[in-house]
Amino acid sequence: MTDRVLCFGEILLRLAAPGRELLLQAPRLEVYVGGAEANVAVSLAAFGHAPAMAGVLPANPLGRAARDALRGHGVDTTALRFDEGRMGLYFYTTGAGHRPGEVLYDRAGSAFALAPAARYDWPALLAGTGLLHLSGITPALGAATAQAALEAARAARKAGVRVSFDGNYRAKLWAAWPGDPRGTLHALLAETDLAFADHRDIELVLGIDGDANAAAHERFAAAARAAFAAFPHLQRIATTTRTQASVDHHRLGAMLALRDGTLHVREGIELGGIVDRIGAGDAFAAGVLHGVLSGMDDAASLAFGQAAACLKHYLPGDANLAGVDDVMALVNGERLDVRR
Repeated sequence: MTDRVLCFGEILLRLAAPGRELLLQAPRLEVYVGGAEANVAVSLAAFGHAPAMAGVLPANPLGRAARDALRGHGVDTTALRFDEGRMGLYFYTTGAGHRPGEVLYDRAGSAFALAPAARYDWPALLAGTGLLHLSGITPALGAATAQAALEAARAARKAGVRVSFDGNYRAKLWAAWPGDPRGTLHALLAETDLAFADHRDIELVLGIDGDANAAAHERFAAAARAAFAAFPHLQRIATTTRTQASVDHHRLGAMLALRDGTLHVREGIELGGIVDRIGAGDAFAAGVLHGVLSGMDDAASLAFGQAAACLKHYLPGDANLAGVDDVMALVNGERLDVRR
Protein backbone atom coordinates (compact mmCIF):
# COMPACT_ATOMS: atom_id res chain seq x y z
CA MET A 1 0.00 0.00 0.00
CA THR A 2 1.26 3.47 -0.86
CA ASP A 3 2.23 5.64 2.09
CA ARG A 4 0.36 8.67 0.71
CA VAL A 5 -2.44 9.85 2.99
CA LEU A 6 -4.97 12.35 1.70
CA CYS A 7 -6.67 14.50 4.34
CA PHE A 8 -9.81 16.42 3.35
CA GLY A 9 -11.27 19.26 5.38
CA GLU A 10 -11.24 22.94 6.17
CA ILE A 11 -8.03 24.71 7.14
CA LEU A 12 -8.68 27.35 9.78
CA LEU A 13 -6.93 30.21 11.45
CA ARG A 14 -7.04 30.09 15.23
CA LEU A 15 -7.01 33.48 16.96
CA ALA A 16 -6.21 32.93 20.61
CA ALA A 17 -6.01 35.14 23.65
CA PRO A 18 -2.40 35.16 24.85
CA GLY A 19 -1.47 33.24 27.95
CA ARG A 20 -4.43 32.72 30.26
CA GLU A 21 -6.19 35.98 29.37
CA LEU A 22 -9.83 36.25 28.38
CA LEU A 23 -10.57 37.00 24.75
CA LEU A 24 -9.58 40.64 24.04
CA GLN A 25 -8.75 41.25 27.68
CA ALA A 26 -5.70 42.79 26.04
CA PRO A 27 -5.83 44.08 22.43
CA ARG A 28 -3.80 41.29 20.85
CA LEU A 29 -4.28 37.75 19.58
CA GLU A 30 -1.95 34.86 18.76
CA VAL A 31 -2.48 33.22 15.36
CA TYR A 32 -2.08 29.52 14.53
CA VAL A 33 -3.04 27.50 11.46
CA GLY A 34 -5.24 24.55 12.34
CA GLY A 35 -8.22 22.41 11.49
CA ALA A 36 -8.81 18.76 12.43
CA GLU A 37 -7.70 17.15 9.19
CA ALA A 38 -4.83 19.58 8.65
CA ASN A 39 -3.57 18.76 12.15
CA VAL A 40 -3.48 15.07 11.24
CA ALA A 41 -1.59 15.85 8.03
CA VAL A 42 1.04 17.93 9.84
CA SER A 43 1.55 15.24 12.48
CA LEU A 44 1.87 12.47 9.88
CA ALA A 45 4.51 14.52 8.09
CA ALA A 46 6.43 14.82 11.38
CA PHE A 47 6.25 11.01 11.64
CA GLY A 48 7.85 10.65 8.20
CA HIS A 49 4.81 9.90 6.06
CA ALA A 50 3.68 11.55 2.83
CA PRO A 51 0.43 13.38 3.67
CA ALA A 52 -1.46 15.61 1.28
CA MET A 53 -4.24 18.08 2.02
CA ALA A 54 -7.35 18.60 -0.13
CA GLY A 55 -9.80 21.44 0.33
CA VAL A 56 -10.58 25.01 -0.68
CA LEU A 57 -8.97 28.16 0.68
CA PRO A 58 -9.82 31.80 0.00
CA ALA A 59 -7.88 33.40 -2.82
CA ASN A 60 -6.32 36.02 -0.58
CA PRO A 61 -3.22 36.45 1.60
CA LEU A 62 -4.81 34.52 4.50
CA GLY A 63 -5.48 31.49 2.34
CA ARG A 64 -2.01 31.55 0.86
CA ALA A 65 -0.43 31.90 4.30
CA ALA A 66 -2.36 28.86 5.54
CA ARG A 67 -1.21 26.85 2.54
CA ASP A 68 2.37 27.92 3.05
CA ALA A 69 2.25 26.95 6.73
CA LEU A 70 1.20 23.40 5.83
CA ARG A 71 3.79 23.24 3.08
CA GLY A 72 6.42 24.32 5.58
CA HIS A 73 5.59 21.29 7.72
CA GLY A 74 6.06 18.91 4.78
CA VAL A 75 2.43 18.51 3.71
CA ASP A 76 1.74 18.21 -0.02
CA THR A 77 -0.60 21.12 -0.82
CA THR A 78 -1.01 20.62 -4.58
CA ALA A 79 -4.59 19.34 -4.05
CA LEU A 80 -5.69 22.59 -2.41
CA ARG A 81 -7.86 24.91 -4.48
CA PHE A 82 -8.40 28.67 -4.17
CA ASP A 83 -11.81 30.34 -4.59
CA GLU A 84 -13.40 33.63 -3.72
CA GLY A 85 -14.67 33.86 -0.17
CA ARG A 86 -13.50 34.30 3.37
CA MET A 87 -11.14 32.41 5.65
CA GLY A 88 -12.65 30.15 8.28
CA LEU A 89 -11.70 31.33 11.76
CA TYR A 90 -12.12 30.34 15.35
CA PHE A 91 -11.33 32.21 18.51
CA TYR A 92 -9.97 30.42 21.54
CA THR A 93 -9.75 31.38 25.18
CA THR A 94 -7.43 29.11 27.16
CA GLY A 95 -8.88 27.89 30.44
CA ALA A 96 -7.14 27.99 33.81
CA GLY A 97 -7.69 26.01 36.97
CA HIS A 98 -11.44 25.45 37.19
CA ARG A 99 -12.26 27.93 34.39
CA PRO A 100 -12.75 25.92 31.17
CA GLY A 101 -11.41 26.92 27.78
CA GLU A 102 -13.88 28.23 25.22
CA VAL A 103 -14.09 28.08 21.41
CA LEU A 104 -15.99 30.65 19.35
CA TYR A 105 -16.45 29.66 15.69
CA ASP A 106 -16.48 32.23 12.89
CA ARG A 107 -16.49 30.04 9.81
CA ALA A 108 -19.95 30.46 8.28
CA GLY A 109 -19.76 31.33 4.59
CA SER A 110 -16.09 30.45 4.25
CA ALA A 111 -14.64 29.57 0.87
CA PHE A 112 -14.47 25.93 1.96
CA ALA A 113 -18.05 25.83 3.24
CA LEU A 114 -19.42 27.39 0.04
CA ALA A 115 -17.45 25.26 -2.43
CA PRO A 116 -19.77 22.91 -4.34
CA ALA A 117 -19.14 19.20 -4.10
CA ALA A 118 -18.37 19.19 -7.84
CA ARG A 119 -15.25 21.24 -7.06
CA TYR A 120 -13.43 18.00 -6.24
CA ASP A 121 -12.36 15.42 -8.81
CA TRP A 122 -12.03 12.53 -6.39
CA PRO A 123 -10.68 9.87 -8.79
CA ALA A 124 -7.85 12.25 -9.69
CA LEU A 125 -7.26 13.44 -6.13
CA LEU A 126 -7.14 9.89 -4.78
CA ALA A 127 -4.75 8.56 -7.41
CA GLY A 128 -1.72 7.04 -5.74
CA THR A 129 -3.31 7.33 -2.29
CA GLY A 130 -3.33 4.55 0.28
CA LEU A 131 -5.62 6.13 2.85
CA LEU A 132 -8.20 8.93 2.97
CA HIS A 133 -8.73 10.72 6.29
CA LEU A 134 -11.97 12.58 7.03
CA SER A 135 -13.70 13.94 10.10
CA GLY A 136 -17.26 14.67 11.18
CA ILE A 137 -16.54 18.39 11.20
CA THR A 138 -16.60 18.65 7.40
CA PRO A 139 -20.17 17.35 6.89
CA ALA A 140 -21.34 19.50 9.81
CA LEU A 141 -20.58 22.70 7.90
CA GLY A 142 -23.41 22.48 5.39
CA ALA A 143 -25.04 20.54 2.57
CA ALA A 144 -22.20 21.09 0.08
CA THR A 145 -19.44 19.90 2.40
CA ALA A 146 -21.55 16.97 3.59
CA GLN A 147 -22.03 15.86 0.00
CA ALA A 148 -18.33 16.34 -0.76
CA ALA A 149 -17.28 14.22 2.23
CA LEU A 150 -19.67 11.42 1.24
CA GLU A 151 -18.49 11.50 -2.36
CA ALA A 152 -14.87 11.38 -1.19
CA ALA A 153 -15.48 8.36 1.04
CA ARG A 154 -17.44 6.50 -1.64
CA ALA A 155 -14.83 7.26 -4.30
CA ALA A 156 -12.11 5.98 -1.97
CA ARG A 157 -14.04 2.76 -1.31
CA LYS A 158 -14.54 2.26 -5.05
CA ALA A 159 -10.82 2.85 -5.71
CA GLY A 160 -9.69 0.44 -2.98
CA VAL A 161 -8.35 3.26 -0.79
CA ARG A 162 -8.79 2.72 2.93
CA VAL A 163 -10.81 5.32 4.85
CA SER A 164 -10.23 6.61 8.36
CA PHE A 165 -12.89 8.78 9.95
CA ASP A 166 -12.79 10.82 13.14
CA GLY A 167 -16.30 11.37 14.52
CA ASN A 168 -15.57 14.87 15.89
CA TYR A 169 -19.27 15.56 16.51
CA ARG A 170 -19.82 19.32 16.78
CA ALA A 171 -23.37 20.06 17.93
CA LYS A 172 -23.00 23.83 17.44
CA LEU A 173 -22.09 23.40 13.77
CA TRP A 174 -24.89 20.95 13.02
CA ALA A 175 -27.42 23.23 14.77
CA ALA A 176 -26.60 26.09 12.38
CA TRP A 177 -28.36 24.45 9.42
CA PRO A 178 -31.12 21.84 8.88
CA GLY A 179 -28.80 18.91 8.29
CA ASP A 180 -29.18 15.25 9.23
CA PRO A 181 -26.20 14.43 11.45
CA ARG A 182 -27.27 10.88 12.24
CA GLY A 183 -27.96 9.93 8.63
CA THR A 184 -24.87 11.64 7.24
CA LEU A 185 -22.47 10.22 9.81
CA HIS A 186 -24.06 6.78 9.37
CA ALA A 187 -23.36 6.96 5.64
CA LEU A 188 -19.75 7.97 6.24
CA LEU A 189 -19.12 5.21 8.76
CA ALA A 190 -20.49 2.74 6.23
CA GLU A 191 -17.41 3.47 4.08
CA THR A 192 -14.91 3.55 6.96
CA ASP A 193 -12.17 1.05 7.81
CA LEU A 194 -10.77 2.77 10.93
CA ALA A 195 -12.95 5.02 13.08
CA PHE A 196 -11.98 7.35 15.87
CA ALA A 197 -15.11 7.47 17.99
CA ASP A 198 -16.23 7.00 21.57
CA HIS A 199 -19.40 5.35 22.82
CA ARG A 200 -21.33 8.63 22.56
CA ASP A 201 -20.51 9.01 18.85
CA ILE A 202 -21.56 5.44 18.11
CA GLU A 203 -24.74 5.59 20.17
CA LEU A 204 -25.72 8.85 18.44
CA VAL A 205 -25.23 7.44 14.96
CA LEU A 206 -26.97 4.14 15.67
CA GLY A 207 -29.74 5.65 17.79
CA ILE A 208 -29.07 3.35 20.74
CA ASP A 209 -28.83 3.92 24.48
CA GLY A 210 -25.83 2.49 26.27
CA ASP A 211 -25.69 1.37 29.87
CA ALA A 212 -24.91 4.53 31.83
CA ASN A 213 -23.90 2.41 34.83
CA ALA A 214 -21.34 0.32 32.93
CA ALA A 215 -17.62 0.87 33.26
CA ALA A 216 -16.10 3.00 30.50
CA HIS A 217 -14.39 0.08 28.75
CA GLU A 218 -17.56 -2.03 28.92
CA ARG A 219 -19.75 0.68 27.42
CA PHE A 220 -17.21 1.33 24.67
CA ALA A 221 -16.92 -2.39 23.91
CA ALA A 222 -20.71 -2.73 23.67
CA ALA A 223 -20.95 0.28 21.36
CA ALA A 224 -18.11 -1.10 19.23
CA ARG A 225 -19.89 -4.45 18.83
CA ALA A 226 -22.99 -2.61 17.62
CA ALA A 227 -20.90 -0.57 15.18
CA PHE A 228 -19.14 -3.63 13.75
CA ALA A 229 -22.52 -5.27 13.23
CA ALA A 230 -23.87 -2.19 11.44
CA PHE A 231 -20.83 -1.37 9.30
CA PRO A 232 -19.22 -4.37 7.56
CA HIS A 233 -16.16 -2.47 6.30
CA LEU A 234 -15.22 -1.25 9.77
CA GLN A 235 -12.20 -3.06 11.22
CA ARG A 236 -10.99 -0.89 14.12
CA ILE A 237 -12.44 1.74 16.46
CA ALA A 238 -10.12 3.81 18.64
CA THR A 239 -10.80 6.42 21.29
CA THR A 240 -9.19 8.28 24.14
CA THR A 241 -10.53 8.46 27.68
CA ARG A 242 -10.05 11.59 29.72
CA THR A 243 -10.58 12.55 33.34
CA GLN A 244 -9.97 16.11 34.51
CA ALA A 245 -8.97 17.31 37.94
CA SER A 246 -8.68 20.83 36.52
CA VAL A 247 -7.97 22.50 33.20
CA ASP A 248 -4.29 22.03 33.92
CA HIS A 249 -4.33 18.42 35.14
CA HIS A 250 -5.83 15.56 33.13
CA ARG A 251 -5.42 11.82 32.89
CA LEU A 252 -5.48 10.42 29.34
CA GLY A 253 -6.11 6.77 28.54
CA ALA A 254 -6.97 5.03 25.26
CA MET A 255 -8.90 2.07 23.90
CA LEU A 256 -8.95 0.18 20.62
CA ALA A 257 -11.67 -2.30 19.64
CA LEU A 258 -11.24 -4.83 16.81
CA ARG A 259 -13.85 -6.59 14.73
CA ASP A 260 -12.86 -9.97 16.20
CA GLY A 261 -13.89 -8.75 19.66
CA THR A 262 -10.42 -7.91 20.96
CA LEU A 263 -10.28 -4.81 23.17
CA HIS A 264 -6.97 -3.11 23.93
CA VAL A 265 -7.05 -0.74 26.92
CA ARG A 266 -4.29 1.69 27.89
CA GLU A 267 -4.30 3.01 31.43
CA GLY A 268 -4.31 6.76 31.81
CA ILE A 269 -1.15 8.87 31.76
CA GLU A 270 -1.06 11.82 34.15
CA LEU A 271 -0.83 15.19 32.44
CA GLY A 272 0.04 18.07 34.75
CA GLY A 273 0.88 21.63 33.76
CA ILE A 274 -0.95 21.38 30.43
CA VAL A 275 0.08 23.99 27.87
CA ASP A 276 -2.51 23.49 25.10
CA ARG A 277 -5.01 20.62 24.76
CA ILE A 278 -6.49 21.71 21.40
CA GLY A 279 -5.67 19.15 18.71
CA ALA A 280 -4.94 16.29 21.11
CA GLY A 281 -7.57 14.10 19.43
CA ASP A 282 -6.00 14.78 16.05
CA ALA A 283 -2.59 13.89 17.47
CA PHE A 284 -4.07 10.62 18.75
CA ALA A 285 -5.57 9.84 15.34
CA ALA A 286 -2.28 10.57 13.58
CA GLY A 287 -0.39 8.42 16.07
CA VAL A 288 -2.66 5.42 15.61
CA LEU A 289 -2.54 5.89 11.83
CA HIS A 290 1.26 5.99 11.99
CA GLY A 291 1.21 2.65 13.78
CA VAL A 292 -1.13 1.09 11.23
CA LEU A 293 0.77 2.50 8.25
CA SER A 294 4.11 1.43 9.72
CA GLY A 295 3.07 -2.16 10.35
CA MET A 296 2.92 -1.97 14.14
CA ASP A 297 0.58 -4.40 15.86
CA ASP A 298 -2.64 -3.00 17.28
CA ALA A 299 -1.43 -2.74 20.86
CA ALA A 300 1.69 -0.84 19.78
CA SER A 301 -0.33 1.45 17.49
CA LEU A 302 -2.61 2.35 20.39
CA ALA A 303 0.35 3.02 22.70
CA PHE A 304 1.94 5.27 20.09
CA GLY A 305 -1.32 7.17 19.55
CA GLN A 306 -1.82 7.70 23.28
CA ALA A 307 1.73 8.97 23.72
CA ALA A 308 1.40 11.31 20.73
CA ALA A 309 -1.80 12.76 22.18
CA CYS A 310 -0.12 13.26 25.54
CA LEU A 311 2.80 15.15 24.02
CA LYS A 312 0.44 17.46 22.12
CA HIS A 313 -0.74 18.86 25.47
CA TYR A 314 2.71 20.42 25.87
CA LEU A 315 2.93 22.12 22.47
CA PRO A 316 1.18 25.44 21.77
CA GLY A 317 -0.91 25.58 18.61
CA ASP A 318 -3.25 23.12 16.98
CA ALA A 319 -0.89 20.50 15.52
CA ASN A 320 1.43 18.03 17.18
CA LEU A 321 4.99 18.63 15.97
CA ALA A 322 6.61 15.78 17.92
CA GLY A 323 8.55 13.23 15.87
CA VAL A 324 8.67 9.47 16.16
CA ASP A 325 11.66 9.48 18.53
CA ASP A 326 9.89 11.92 20.86
CA VAL A 327 6.78 9.75 21.00
CA MET A 328 8.70 6.52 21.44
CA ALA A 329 10.63 8.04 24.33
CA LEU A 330 7.34 8.48 26.18
CA VAL A 331 6.10 5.03 25.17
CA ASN A 332 9.30 3.51 26.53
CA GLY A 333 9.20 5.56 29.75
CA GLU A 334 12.55 7.23 29.19
CA ARG A 335 13.80 9.71 31.78
CA LEU A 336 13.04 13.37 31.37
CA ASP A 337 16.62 14.59 31.71
CA VAL A 338 17.64 17.48 29.48
CA ARG A 339 18.93 16.08 26.21
CA ARG A 340 22.49 17.24 25.58
